[in-house]
Amino acid sequence: MQFTALQIATLIKGKIEGNPDVKVSHVAKIEEAKEHSLSFIANPKYEEFLYTSNASVIIINDSFELVKPVTATLIRVNDAYSGFALLLEKYNEMISRTGKNGIEQPCFVSKTASIGKNVYIGAFAYIGDNVMIGDGVKVYPGCYIGDNVVINENSKLYAGVKIYDGCSLGSRVIIHSGTVIGGDGFGFAPQNDGVYKKVPQIGNVIIEDDVEIGANTTVDRATMGSTYIRKGVKLDNLIQIAHNVEIGENTVIAAQSGVSGSTKVGKNCMIGGQVGIVGHINIADGTRIGAKSGISKSVTIPYAAINGSPAFEYKSSLKSQAIFRNLPELHQRLLKMEEMVQELTALLNNQNLEVKK
Repeated sequence: MQFTALQIATLIKGKIEGNPDVKVSHVAKIEEAKEHSLSFIANPKYEEFLYTSNASVIIINDSFELVKPVTATLIRVNDAYSGFALLLEKYNEMISRTGKNGIEQPCFVSKTASIGKNVYIGAFAYIGDNVMIGDGVKVYPGCYIGDNVVINENSKLYAGVKIYDGCSLGSRVIIHSGTVIGGDGFGFAPQNDGVYKKVPQIGNVIIEDDVEIGANTTVDRATMGSTYIRKGVKLDNLIQIAHNVEIGENTVIAAQSGVSGSTKVGKNCMIGGQVGIVGHINIADGTRIGAKSGISKSVTIPYAAINGSPAFEYKSSLKSQAIFRNLPELHQRLLKMEEMVQELTALLNNQNLEVKK
């Protein structure tokens, strides 16, 4: 498919600089783009490629100031990254698998399940009793949907997703392959004889609208009540969300992070990769946590930036890291100072002895 610069600018409400009739047929990274490519630049570190790129159309920010001539047609928008994301979304809708409809065979769909309009259920999927699937839902091959699960309209489960009994998904939820929603929480009571007795996990998981969850992530059901993933949350691959956790609206969590049981994470938080959060604490709205941090107590100040393990204020943690890197040198300097003090002490003692004589 081909699009003109004018068509693209109209879609993203941009201003054209150059030939409005130039055509593009594919998208590419700016450093790899060829003729008839559409690309964008939002990060200043890629600015040099703007002047050498072979792309036919490039989306840039309104505020971007050119220092050299550019051969490509430019489309200026308020936010180049968001504008390009919108284009990719539209492009993906046209070429992706989301056009599939109907129920493939073999698969199992319970007679008591309610299936909406324009639903796709892939081969080898299992749909349990009393399941409710809304209009436009896509369930790709090999998915398991347990009894009494609710999946609202236009949600998408990629191959191999498992949704345990009683869980609920909102509208436009996307869950990637291998993810498990509603597995048992890690609840075991220690006994006097050293044995651990399993605590039944009788709650569920509630995922609200517009959530996206990456591959091989797990969200455990609550011991009682619900584990909540609130509206607009984005979870990366390989994340563990424990029982009775609540993740607030529009919070994003990067890969390999874990949130322990009964912790409540606020709205609009940004959590880096490999972060560990202990259980039964609260994380204030807007908190930003650096990668590989360990959170051992509640964060009470909204929109704070923290880092390290145990985590504390971001800039202070960076200063501490700088000092830590210099510890070997500081240690050597301290040893030399100790030697100097010993020498001066010995010298003073000798002088005192001579005076007494």
